[in-house]
Amino acid sequence: MKKRIIAALAIVGLTMGLVACGSSSTSASDVDYIKNKGTLVVGITDFAPMDYKDDAGNWIGFDADMAVKVAESLGVEVKFVEIDWDNKILELDNKSIDVVWNGMTLTDEVTNSMGCTKAYLNNAQVVVVPSSEASKYTDAASVSALSFAVESGSAGEAAAKDNGYSYTSLTSQADAVMEVDAGTSQACIIDLLMAGAMVGEGTSYADLTHTVELTKEEYGIGCRKGSDLAAYINDQLAAFYKDGSMQDIAKKYGVQDALIAQ
Repeated sequence: MKKRIIAALAIVGLTMGLVACGSSSTSASDVDYIKNKGTLVVGITDFAPMDYKDDAGNWIGFDADMAVKVAESLGVEVKFVEIDWDNKILELDNKSIDVVWNGMTLTDEVTNSMGCTKAYLNNAQVVVVPSSEASKYTDAASVSALSFAVESGSAGEAAAKDNGYSYTSLTSQADAVMEVDAGTSQACIIDLLMAGAMVGEGTSYADLTHTVELTKEEYGIGCRKGSDLAAYINDQLAAFYKDGSMQDIAKKYGVQDALIAQ
């Protein structure tokens, strides 16, 4: 009988230990995790002016430069990883990346699936067409008969769905712009900030322009659900805004007018 009691107590102790281990893993600090491994892994796509490569192959852009500053504040190196935008939530949950920082629209899906920061930039989804055709399009109804290219899983794709447009989903917004330039699609839907950097006079797509704004939206940064990293980034962005360095970086990439006070 005595042996049975001891065995039962041992099982209870083991069970409690496992519960304790489980609870500590779910409540562990992401900030400490990142500091301990020495890197902040940032999930991105090639998306000027937020994240893109310079001539030397280094990642630059408003989001990239801000991520570097946050990594420096943590005392770690930053590592940029290109991801499939459709898989961003899975990449976060699997810890393949620590944060999604790539001009991400704060949709219901995003805010329900991630721990998000406060909004830091205003944006819109806009229709890009050949400049020679632009005068025909003044509102959402006027572009309804066009064939669109959009990035899969993007706010642009959501706008196309919401408006009942005919569209083809591609890997990136840059690919969507290329489709219009090649004449494969009549129009594309991309972020206003990207359109400002990619199309029009002085860009690689001088014969394209953006016209109708389909949505108004805000950008945020995505962390794992329940992570303390989102609050940490909020504090850092507030500090960078206060000392003016956030505004300086915004001006460097031409997004200063879209900046939201922190």
